[in-house]
Amino acid sequence: FLFVGSNGLRMSSGIQVKTKTAAQKSKAYSPELQSKPSDKLNPKTIDPFGAHSQPPSAFAATYARGGIPCRLVHGSVKHKLQWECLPETIPFDPLLITLVEGLRETRHPYTFVSKEGFKELLLVEGAAEKAIPLLPRLVPVLKTTLAHADDEVFDRGLDALVQLSAVVGPSLNDHLKFLLTNLLRRLMDKKFREKVTVALQKLEQYGGKVS
Repeated sequence: FLFVGSNGLRMSSGIQVKTKTAAQKSKAYSPELQSKPSDKLNPKTIDPFGAHSQPPSAFAATYARGGIPCRLVHGSVKHKLQWECLPETIPFDPLLITLVEGLRETRHPYTFVSKEGFKELLLVEGAAEKAIPLLPRLVPVLKTTLAHADDEVFDRGLDALVQLSAVVGPSLNDHLKFLLTNLLRRLMDKKFREKVTVALQKLEQYGGKVS
């Protein structure tokens, strides 16, 4: 049994990105051409197998070929996702798993799309019934995300875990033992102590005591 004290929850801030203009879409990508900042954000101009990039995750590869059914709409204050169809009509398998894999991304717009896409998909009616059968495949991906050395990746993974717990409730309990080691390791980090503490409290609240 793990006792956790009470603390406030800090939420991560939004991410600002830009999209590509219609004129740019007509041009083929070439490293030799003078690229604009927006070129780096558009899936049609991203080369996931470029010389200076790491092998893409399943999310990056899928997004690059237009396989994620939503796109980022940037605003002057807050950015949001626009879905190609109603999220409640989209099968969770494999999209929910792909979005969790995208949480490990460190480049825009992948970071925003994966985090917001996962969050919004879990808000649809009947999300619990759709997500619970996927837990055996979701939890190993979340474990890898929570073990990531990048602080922002861990932060996104922690948010996703709490969101998932709120939706599936006690169904997550049997899987928590695979995640606690990574959570407790970050609990020792002063930077994340408060947020991890609150997350553990919520996991206990949604699914019973964490032991």
